[in-house]
Amino acid sequence: MSALAGLIRFDGREAEAADGEAMMSAMSRYVADDVRTWRDGPAFLGCRIRWITPESVGERMPDGDAGGAWGGRLRIVADAILDNRADLFERLEVPTVRRSSVTDGELILLAYRRWGRLAPTHLIGDFAFMIWDETRKELFGARDLFGSRSLYYHIGTGRIAFATTMAPLLALPDIGGRLDETWLAEFMAIPEMFESTDAGATPYIGVRQVPPGHSVVFADGRASFEAYGSIEPAGPLLLRSDGEYEEAMRDVFGEAVRARLRTHREVAATLSGGLDSGAVAGFAARALLQEGKTLQAYSSVPSSGFADWTPGHAAADERPHISATVRHVGNIDSSYMDFEGISPLSEVDDWIDLLESPYKFFENSHWLKGIHERAGSRGAGVLLTGARGNFTVSWGPALDYYAQLLKRMKWMRLSRELRMFGANKGIGRRRLLSTLGKLAFPALSGGRRGGEEPDLPAMLIHPDFAQRTGVFAKLRGGGGGSSAADPFALRRDKLASLSAANKNGATATKLSLRYGVWERDPTCDLRVVRFCLSVPVEQYVRDGMDRALIRRATKSVLPDEVRLNQRIRGVQGADWIHRAAPMWPHLQDELRRLCSDSAVAGYLHVDRIRAAAAGIGREPRPELAFHPEMRLLLRSVILYRFIKKHA
Repeated sequence: MSALAGLIRFDGREAEAADGEAMMSAMSRYVADDVRTWRDGPAFLGCRIRWITPESVGERMPDGDAGGAWGGRLRIVADAILDNRADLFERLEVPTVRRSSVTDGELILLAYRRWGRLAPTHLIGDFAFMIWDETRKELFGARDLFGSRSLYYHIGTGRIAFATTMAPLLALPDIGGRLDETWLAEFMAIPEMFESTDAGATPYIGVRQVPPGHSVVFADGRASFEAYGSIEPAGPLLLRSDGEYEEAMRDVFGEAVRARLRTHREVAATLSGGLDSGAVAGFAARALLQEGKTLQAYSSVPSSGFADWTPGHAAADERPHISATVRHVGNIDSSYMDFEGISPLSEVDDWIDLLESPYKFFENSHWLKGIHERAGSRGAGVLLTGARGNFTVSWGPALDYYAQLLKRMKWMRLSRELRMFGANKGIGRRRLLSTLGKLAFPALSGGRRGGEEPDLPAMLIHPDFAQRTGVFAKLRGGGGGSSAADPFALRRDKLASLSAANKNGATATKLSLRYGVWERDPTCDLRVVRFCLSVPVEQYVRDGMDRALIRRATKSVLPDEVRLNQRIRGVQGADWIHRAAPMWPHLQDELRRLCSDSAVAGYLHVDRIRAAAAGIGREPRPELAFHPEMRLLLRSVILYRFIKKHA
């Protein structure tokens, strides 16, 4: 893991030492085992290196060996962990005796020597890198398909600069850090978690990012981008039996988990009571046992005194299911973390500083950061998650599949499935049929018809600002989220979304740099994604089970009370208002200041915010945790502080 920075001059001048020093100084807060820089003629490259994998210990990027495999005319800086090393070693004909010492950065460079600009298509893992070709006077780089590591750049007069985070670029004297109003407008108008429809945009004018799944060539002061690769499988996977699909799932997912255990440090994981994180922990703990290691598992639980207000089919406290997984799997050192005294409100300023931007996921922000901090302090090099599992290994929307059967008049199969599903979920047949009718025939049931104006959530953007930027017209044109009309196409859209990848990648990268532990998600391994997209939908929904494939494939991994649970869903972050109660008077004061502050009056819809603040009342009610009005108010506060910081 490395925080990268660099600049190349294309105007005939030498790279200035002061610029390089400013960029490196801006990254000084990130955890590192070594810091190295290299400057020669028009080029400056720098790394703050964190040794995560065994091969990375002692890595000397961007230093090179003129007579060795790195070559004297190529220099690389890479923030990378590759997961298909064995395949690359064979294809690149790396001698067996050398393989244990070859770093991932060196392997990327060898791939570049063999395949040139096509090199990224052969890499699987989390990566962002830049290669300076001294002979061609050309800078080449790429981000992985899922944008797991961030990579920003600035093109100025006679110079191109790049960095893992935005701070090193903003430290350069000619950038300025002015806010991009188009980005701000989209951030406010898009109801989903991602920030912008422009995958290259950032909150700052002049600072851009290389989009996920893209390579870039900087030469002669210009940038040329090219998309590479695809998440699509070669074709549908047609196996002979259910058992073969289950075995195939265990094989591909197990390999993805094992690949992410490659560290000379400890291995940690986030663990909830659900299928995704439970499956990750189950496969990881068993594999680590062979290495003589124990999996560190961290679980967020409600703070003391919290009364669970969630409905009967939900649970804010997942400890019963978590403890069942820990007992069944074994080799797990579990930690239940209540983060007493910490709330999303207390963490706003730190998150803005960490992400270098506003954010939307405030309900879970306190435990996301807290778990990374604890795992890093206990010596973990890798923190496993199952964040994207809902669209890959544990996908399986039963009701939507049954609606398809209804539309296709597959009566016998539908009748059998509904009988079993109703028994598993505790739902009556009449209620199920009513729900399916609305899903299958929304026009007949009064649902929104195609082409109608979508129902917009309570927006915090000022109407005049929205009109001036034309943001709603742009979003109606298809840029504000998935255009998919059904969950089966939506799944692909979500997995391929560059905007969602940017949000996920920026959060994971910057948390890892701050706390020295690399977040890794085997549910989003490229091989896992392609496998899951190739599996017939009937494997995901069958015998009255949603998420059926992972439930069957983990029969020997997870306890039945977790594996077969279809009645209770964990709800993380449900206690955030309870946590924030001591700060409630301060929140109300800040909202009043916000509504009278001229610095944000042209951006935020203060009348709408004022009405929402009055509507929630003076006393915090925990059951409002996920209410649209509360979401509007907290996002308003986050934006207010971000804008004020840069006013």
